[in-house]
This record gives sequence, C-alpha cells and structure tokens, in this order.
Amino acid sequence: MADTVLLVSELATNAVRHTLGTRFLCGVGLVTHGRLRLEMHDHDRTGRGLPRCEPGPDDEGGRGLFLVEQLAETWGVDRSRLTGGNTVWATMTA
Repeated sequence: MADTVLLVSELATNAVRHTLGTRFLCGVGLVTHGRLRLEMHDHDRTGRGLPRCEPGPDDEGGRGLFLVEQLAETWGVDRSRLTGGNTVWATMTA
C-alpha cells in the first residue's frame, strides 16, 4: 500500500511541477485481480513530452521518474484522450 501511495504522489508531483497546465486528473483502477493501474492526466498540450532530469548526488529533487521506474511493474507516457495532454501511467501489484 505504501508503494501505491508513493507512486501516486510522484506522478501528481510531476504533473504539478513539470507541465504548463494548472489542473490534472488522477485515475486508479483495478485492471486484473490484484493488479492496479495508476494514471495521471495533465492538460499540457505542447506535445513536448516529459522533461529528462539528471539530478546530482546532492540535489533534493529530480528522482520522481526513477522512483516510478523502480516501484512499478510497467510504466509509460501516452497522449491523454481525456485532457489532450500527457498521461503518465504505471501498473503494479496491489
């Protein structure tokens, strides 16, 4: 459960900090027995995708997608059918 909360937090933080939109839509759903899909839809229609970040060892931030990559079974980025912006999604075992 703690990993799920951390993933949602990281996806939401990235949507707030790194997109031009002022709102985002969060989705959590059970896709198969015991498997969750988390989605964060932003309203950034620039098409620029996700910014790449290379944090230094003393930087306090910049590791959100690294955490997503480590905690999720799979993850990715698609164009959102709901907002026209990006959808960053992750799947994990509940």
